[in-house]
Amino acid sequence: MLDQLEALYREALEALEGASDDEALRGWEREYIGRKGKVTLMVRRVGELPPEERPAFGRRANEIKRELQAAFEQRARQIEQEKLARELESGAIDVTLPGRPVQVGRLHPSTQTLRRIYDIWAEMGFQVYLSRDVEDDETNFTLLNIPPHHPARDMWDTFYTTRPGVLLRTHTSPGQIRAMREFAPEPIRVILPGMCYRYEQISARSEIQFYQVEGLAVGHNIRLTDLIGTMSDFVRRLFGPERKVRFRASYFPFTEPSLEVDLDCILCGGKGCSVCKHTGWLEIAGCGMVHPVVLRNGGYDPEEFTGFAFGMGPERITMLLYGIDDIRYFWGNDIRFLEQF
Repeated sequence: MLDQLEALYREALEALEGASDDEALRGWEREYIGRKGKVTLMVRRVGELPPEERPAFGRRANEIKRELQAAFEQRARQIEQEKLARELESGAIDVTLPGRPVQVGRLHPSTQTLRRIYDIWAEMGFQVYLSRDVEDDETNFTLLNIPPHHPARDMWDTFYTTRPGVLLRTHTSPGQIRAMREFAPEPIRVILPGMCYRYEQISARSEIQFYQVEGLAVGHNIRLTDLIGTMSDFVRRLFGPERKVRFRASYFPFTEPSLEVDLDCILCGGKGCSVCKHTGWLEIAGCGMVHPVVLRNGGYDPEEFTGFAFGMGPERITMLLYGIDDIRYFWGNDIRFLEQF
């Protein structure tokens, strides 16, 4: 069925090139991408496929729908420009008409990736929980099992404000505490997206400000295998079933045990490059089972509840998705970069 969809995609593009006026364009829209269009009806047949083939088909179907919609809009602009050119040539210009609106911008690539991440986690039963950018030291560190003078604080280069105990959050993890205290003792599944800030050396893979998406699940009988299965499923949904994933033991003060999630580097095909530090693997997330101390600080009894948490960087994921080799492009405001998205 995927081959039929690709053939229909090529047919639609060829037919769109032949549309020369508004009427033909509207007819093309009804025939291919309308409510009863060929592409729409083909997408609705996803239920006929075996379960293992549905994700790939659905992902490609969504891409085709977006590409056809973009091609339709571009062709509509071309037809409008051709019409205007004919009017200019004939001298039929009404100078009293208002000017045509100019497109003022588009979504930032990080925002586009964030929305894809939101959609996937929503399908898996997680809701978005927004937390604050400016945090207090206790929530950002102490309640996450990082007391004052703990050496683990050196893992985060922190921007402190002139007000004692107030800082720019170094990670989205303090949102875990706020979410747990709001929902305890009920089980929860949330993601916590937001901007983070660290006083670090800027390089091709590190910035002083970046997005993170934190995730938290707390309930009864949640195990490490649940975490591994959940993260593996997320990676397959986002990058495709052919991607390789590995889990490495790591350390985070607020999880025990802790893991790193690595994806084979799409930029170099696993051969090694500057982005993956010539290892062939790129870290996309950290995760682990919520530490009992953190559960207790969040209002849950660790004797009754368990949970897992994870954190990932959308910019690094965007680099993998689009073959971007320098994270500094995201905040450089170079129009040549942004216009590609």
